[in-house]
Parts: sequence; structure tokens; C-alpha cells
Amino acid sequence: MLLPTIPLLLCLPCLVAVEPFVYFKEQFLDGDRWPNCWFEYKSKSDFVKFLLSASKFYGDLNKDKGLQTSQDAHFCALSARFKPFRNKDQTLMKVKIDNSHVESCSLEDNWDFLPLKKIKEPDASKPEDLEAEDWDEEIDGKWEPPIIRNSEYKGEWKPCQIDNLDYKGTWIHPEMYDPENSPDSNIYAYENFAVLGLDLWQFNSGTIFDNFLVTNDEVCAKEFVNEMWGVTKVVEKQMKEKQDKEQRVKEEEDKKQKEDKDNDKGRQGQ
Repeated sequence: MLLPTIPLLLCLPCLVAVEPFVYFKEQFLDGDRWPNCWFEYKSKSDFVKFLLSASKFYGDLNKDKGLQTSQDAHFCALSARFKPFRNKDQTLMKVKIDNSHVESCSLEDNWDFLPLKKIKEPDASKPEDLEAEDWDEEIDGKWEPPIIRNSEYKGEWKPCQIDNLDYKGTWIHPEMYDPENSPDSNIYAYENFAVLGLDLWQFNSGTIFDNFLVTNDEVCAKEFVNEMWGVTKVVEKQMKEKQDKEQRVKEEEDKKQKEDKDNDKGRQGQ
């Protein structure tokens, strides 16, 4: 199964004034010379090679060429090196897919690099006399009031209900600030970025990885996407739709020919 091309971008937008710079760029426009810049891992027998391909459908034969996984249910890995750089005073602010913002997050709040800001109070415990069980329709079913025969029936009778005075709700463990937690303004910073790599296992091969860009310039990254994937996606989609239509027509014709052939055999046997 062939999957759409995947442009991979790493953009490090600046929080302070930092000179825009492109650290790494790979579009595979030099044809079969790409192995000179990339190292493929072959340490195990179940690792397979990447192939340079634009797949069966594309918007531009040259622009859409990339590294394609070649065999189902196999591992594949490779990497490329570039001049080392540090990301001090630069942070990854946003995650974009197809040039549209999909996620923003905080390293301190969304990952466990640091101890939690709040922890459960170690001396707190659930009170023994806490009435925490309430009627749960998902577990107990819909509650129906008991009904008795009323000799003085004058209409539908409904029992009166009062709140359970002992019910205090579900007990929530109180929290306290963790004394071991301390903010780290440099939690994101690394001194040496110098390698970009792919390490994966695919059940269905055929995915193409292309248009790698590592930069600290968000505007540059946006323009790069528009110049590459942005101008080819429409033509690529049209080619895919045309191929799918031709495939459906061929399958219908083959099916009809088979049915006609079976009918001819049936008439000859009569």
C-alpha cells in the first residue's frame, strides 16, 4: 500500500532575537547520490533498505522524490549528520501538520522531566465513616421507586425523596506543593544537535519521507512547505483519484469478462 508523502520539518521559533538559520535541508534533488549524505543501519538481518521514489502518484516527479520504505513488516533506519548547533534561548513553540497548527504544550506541564508541582498529602487518608456510594445508573441500572397497591388510589403515586444526609460525595485526596519541584528555565536546552534520523518498523511499507528541514526560522519553514508540498498536493491528489478510477474500471471489466466466460462455459455444458 502506498501512502502519501510526508514532509518532515523541525522549526525552532525564537523567543529572543536569534539570527535565522537553516541547519539542515534535504530535498533529494541530487538523485542517487543521497547515500553519500545518509547512513543506513544494517546491523540486523531484518533491517531493509530505503528506496528513492516518488511513488505511483505525485505532483512533481522530482520534487516529490523521497526515501520510501521497501518491504512490509520490517525494520528500517538511517541518519544524516549536519553541523552541530545549540538551542539555548530557542524553544519549539508549535506543532504543525500540513502547515496548520495542531498542538502547543509546555515541557514542564506535559512531560515528567521535573518532579510534579503538586503531590498528594502523605498524612491525609479517606475517613472511615465517609458515605461515598451514590446510585450509579451505569452499574446499578435506572432506579425505580417501590410501588404498593393503594386502596385509596387517586392517581399515580410517587414516593417522596430526600437527600442522603450522610452522603458527602467521592473523597478526593488533598494535594500539596511538592517541595522537591523547582522550575528549570533551561529544561529544553541542549548543547549539541547534529543528527537527524529515522528508526521505524512498518507493517505496510510504501511511506515516503522527503523535504527535511531543520531551522530556527518559522517563516522560512512555512515558505518551504508552501513551495514544496503546497504546490504539488493538488496535482498529486488528482493523479491519485485518476489512478483509483482507472483501477475500478479495470476491476469491473475483469469481473464482467470472468462472468461472461463462466456463462459461456455453462451454455457449452448444457
